[in-house]
Amino acid sequence: MTVTSEEDLEEFRESVRGALSQVSTSARVRAAMLTGSGWDEPTWRALVQLDLPGLMLPERCGGSGLGAAEFAVAAEECGAWLACSPLFGTSVLAVPLLLALGDDAALDAYGPRIASGDLTATVALAEAGARWDVEAIRTTARRDGDGWRLDGAKTHVVDGATADLLLVVANTPDGPAVFAVERATAPAGGPDGRDAHPGVGVESLVTLDLTRKMARVKFDGTPAVRVGPVGCTSELAGAADVSRALLAAEQTGVAQRCLDMTVEYAKTRIQFARPIGSFQVIKERLADALIKVESARSAVYTATRSEGPALARDSRVAALMAGKAASWVTAQTIQLHGGVGFTWEHDAHLYFKRARTSAHLLGEAGEHVTALAGMLEREVV
Repeated sequence: MTVTSEEDLEEFRESVRGALSQVSTSARVRAAMLTGSGWDEPTWRALVQLDLPGLMLPERCGGSGLGAAEFAVAAEECGAWLACSPLFGTSVLAVPLLLALGDDAALDAYGPRIASGDLTATVALAEAGARWDVEAIRTTARRDGDGWRLDGAKTHVVDGATADLLLVVANTPDGPAVFAVERATAPAGGPDGRDAHPGVGVESLVTLDLTRKMARVKFDGTPAVRVGPVGCTSELAGAADVSRALLAAEQTGVAQRCLDMTVEYAKTRIQFARPIGSFQVIKERLADALIKVESARSAVYTATRSEGPALARDSRVAALMAGKAASWVTAQTIQLHGGVGFTWEHDAHLYFKRARTSAHLLGEAGEHVTALAGMLEREVV
């Protein structure tokens, strides 16, 4: 549970916002999203200087030893500024999984380098239908002497083409397990700055959201190191709950930024000799947007301070609320900006695409509802 005061969290928010306002401008975001990696070094280094990659890692690994409640503040600001960096894959996906698995050797091996920003990471779980569902996994792991080898394919892997460390979820004869595949830096001039790891094939995907790169990763007898126990279904679920709550925080930031942009535009856009914000229909839409944003923020606040079964429930609620808020508010941002909102030059469409893509990343709305219904049935029984 967090022990950080609300005053300190607000100071932290201002620090993150101040840094991102300098390095994650619209021009920088647009330039970064057209590169092969999808992010630029100055933005990443600014986040590293704020100790964000290791914020949730234990102090013995060079981290800050804080929790999801603190990181949610940073995630919200990253969403608001569409920060193009490997922070999401590294700290929202990979770090919660490493922590949930409780493998001290893995934490000692990867934690310090993650905290220093020298090692980026991601989780490769989704397969058919891009579902974040352990039961849908078909990738297999087989023993090879003292090690393991992976066979199969993962899709929609965030930063899958560039992450230094892949945490791959695969099936073994005794249940699912997580395997680490670390890719070494290639010599100068190497493709995408990465060496071709034995048995790893990468195909960059063209997705709706250009600000968050994804890839299809194929494993063909790939050497890997097991992290944590075999049969780690509960650990995978717990890590997914944390990641889902932090994704909801990012979605809340997306919605808040779009609401702010639209309010400002409504004050200055003149129609029929009046600011459009003075029309009742515009007021009603903005009021609805505010309700959705604040409801999402409240749900994220609760989820990032929950533990155990409560976290499983609250993270699903946060995902539903924040996903709906981001999708609806970003759509309204385009509508209320009129013709200019549809143009490539306006940032409204970038936020809209981020919101739509994020709504499918760690489970769709129907999956969250089904999961919550199952929890309620078990409670009743």
